[in-house]
Amino acid sequence: MFLHDEALFEIQERLIDVNRSFTSPAIVTGHPDFWAKAFPNARIVPDEDTLALEPEAHDLVIHAMCLHWANDPVGQLVQCRRALKSDGLFLSAFLGGQTLSELRAALSEAEVALTGGLSPRVAPMGEIRDLGGLLQRAGLALPVADSSNRTVSYSSPMALLHDLRAMGEGNVLFDRQKTPPPRDLFARMARIYSDNYTSEPDRVAATFEMIFLTGWAPSETQQKPLQPGSATTRLADFLSTTELGSDAKPVNGDKDQ
Repeated sequence: MFLHDEALFEIQERLIDVNRSFTSPAIVTGHPDFWAKAFPNARIVPDEDTLALEPEAHDLVIHAMCLHWANDPVGQLVQCRRALKSDGLFLSAFLGGQTLSELRAALSEAEVALTGGLSPRVAPMGEIRDLGGLLQRAGLALPVADSSNRTVSYSSPMALLHDLRAMGEGNVLFDRQKTPPPRDLFARMARIYSDNYTSEPDRVAATFEMIFLTGWAPSETQQKPLQPGSATTRLADFLSTTELGSDAKPVNGDKDQ
């Protein structure tokens, strides 16, 4: 559960920064015992396609470590948005596209060498540059998306696979390869992994990208962006420089050209 420990720490840090008391929180998660212990007063909601959330019932909704598995991520965000009271806070922590980049590369190289093709053995995950826009599509205001990588070391690639199964992070893609893999696939993957992604003597590295989304249910009390052209101070004055006119041309430093 170390990834959930990391997610919990980051979410608690963000709540401290907000500096507000929340009286009716809800948490969407596939690991209810862990998150219920961290937030004993929160309503725990299973991470199903249709969330058991009542409209405008919560001042805080946390989507905890399951958005990367959602069939419809935007739909999940929309349902969380509808469950928020005016000026309520939405927070989400989940795994991003750089997660398990080493495993993806080693598996791909091994499978191409053995079969000449590829199958989706590691689920694709969203990229940070795309995920921020999901908040706006869901109708959340003041959207923020940020990420950070955690590099974890394992005694072997097979120990990593064992840990992923124990986390419940196995491959659940509908289109995944359902026939038995080639006999030597994972042994070959392990050799490639160990040859290319050693973090320290006799250990290999695995990357987990943690992505965090923050947004607010719209409210009249929130800050609003200024209208274009409403500025009262010129940027040139602030920078103590000269503002060039529309007819200004680049200066070529080479007099011979």
